[in-house]
Amino acid sequence: MPPSTPRPLTTGPPSGPEAPFPLKLSGKVVKGFGRGSAELGIPTANIPIAGLTVGGHADLASGVYYGFAGLNVTPEGELVNTNPSTSTTTTNAPALQEPPPTVPSTSPSPSVPTPPPQPTPTSTMHTYPTVLSIGYNPFYKNTVRSVEVHVLHSFPRDFYGAHMNLLILGFVRPELDYVSKEALIADIHTDMEVARRSLAREGYAVWRGDGYLRGGGKGGDVGR
Repeated sequence: MPPSTPRPLTTGPPSGPEAPFPLKLSGKVVKGFGRGSAELGIPTANIPIAGLTVGGHADLASGVYYGFAGLNVTPEGELVNTNPSTSTTTTNAPALQEPPPTVPSTSPSPSVPTPPPQPTPTSTMHTYPTVLSIGYNPFYKNTVRSVEVHVLHSFPRDFYGAHMNLLILGFVRPELDYVSKEALIADIHTDMEVARRSLAREGYAVWRGDGYLRGGGKGGDVGR
């Protein structure tokens, strides 16, 4: 059950991510469960938990995390071909919607990893803040563990076939069950705000320029 006390709107040390972060995943955007858009109004990308073996962390604890995604998709929703292996297929699906921001808070801090390189001006990949859930989603009683990613940007159209490189930088909260769909939706909106505010801090914002996000990458399939 969700906590009864107000949640902090940032998590992780302000100086930047600590071990085991950052974690890397990569793959193509394909059709997922479809529940995020249809039932919750929060479109997500789904990937098999096996994708975490890319970074050697298949046993990562279930819960909600935040980070950045690199996509060969412009902010206007246009696919940009990065290489021959990157598909540019699109289909009709609900657009991603970003909720309005709220007020941030603060938290304590140790050391930060070496800052990543800045983006190359010639890259066709665009980076976006993300919040993601890793686990079984007890409310829906999933029997298979999965990773569901919500990109914190409002796109006018879907982008099936796009390539996604995902950089996980921090932990928000453990996986929870809910008494109602409304309670689940409310907590997801708080998760999104925590992710947005946590990533806005300098120690995390610098990772938006990581070369991995701007490159091609390889990994498991990513599904919306």
